[in-house]
Amino acid sequence: MKKDIHPNYRPVVFQDNSADFAFLTKSTVETKETITWTDGKEYPLVRVDISSQSHPFYTGKQNIVDTAGRVDRFKRKYGKKS
Repeated sequence: MKKDIHPNYRPVVFQDNSADFAFLTKSTVETKETITWTDGKEYPLVRVDISSQSHPFYTGKQNIVDTAGRVDRFKRKYGKKS
């Protein structure tokens, strides 16, 4: 294999800004911020706006918006005939 062509995977902490949630995983992302994790070690920190703890799809708080009756029109067109 060629040397110095593979990315540098290292432990990184991703922290959700909108929820009190953070997780430690391996990543190649570059960052200037650091954080002290629960094990007492310091890791690079990446702040994210949405994670599985705050995204409506994963939290079950997703709203389906019916714009201009599209769902009703679909049901009328393709629904079961009674």
